Amino acid sequence: MSLRIGDEAPDFTVDSTEGPLHFHEWIGDSWAILFSHPKDFTPVCTTELGYVARLKPEFDKRNTKVVGLSVDPVSDHNKWVGDIAETQGHAVNFPLIGDENLVVAKLYDMIHPNASSGPRTAVDNATVRSVFLIGPDKKIKATLTYPMSAGRNFDEILRLLDAIQLNAKHTVATPVNWKPGDDVIIPTSVSNEDAQKKYPQGFKTLKPYLRVVAQPK
Repeated sequence: MSLRIGDEAPDFTVDSTEGPLHFHEWIGDSWAILFSHPKDFTPVCTTELGYVARLKPEFDKRNTKVVGLSVDPVSDHNKWVGDIAETQGHAVNFPLIGDENLVVAKLYDMIHPNASSGPRTAVDNATVRSVFLIGPDKKIKATLTYPMSAGRNFDEILRLLDAIQLNAKHTVATPVNWKPGDDVIIPTSVSNEDAQKKYPQGFKTLKPYLRVVAQPK
């Protein structure tokens, strides 16, 4: 069964580049982003890990922990991080999970459940290119899956995180291409009467089902 938005993120205990990692305990009261890779020493993933290291202060500001996963042992990760720092200009500053036995990949339905855990190529693990955005309640808030050939857009993942956190705090929705500071949408679950109480400064009604208001602070 595939994991869906609203499901509890499966818990696990694994080895990582920062020592044993008990996932739910590690998340604690933070938000979390788990993003996975099909193999160490692969070109696209090398660029991604370097960029996430660069963005980590932005995730920190949002009370969000990031953790990478690759279907190789931690001993290989420890060699790979040197290449990442050298070629991307940013040293990995978050844990990388070793998942050589495909435990987490199968738990999160990123790979066929009957996949062998023996020696595998990146192509064998092509489906392990996923992102899971998880809330402090340990529930999955968003998921994305990319092909091997296309680098993930972590600026978009940061924007998505902003939108989801805003919704969790203020019960609003965000329109197409929303960026922090833009107007937001009042959900249809909020009546006009309640909206008037919540937004005494007023809001704009384009259609009965489409009401926009300045982003709450």
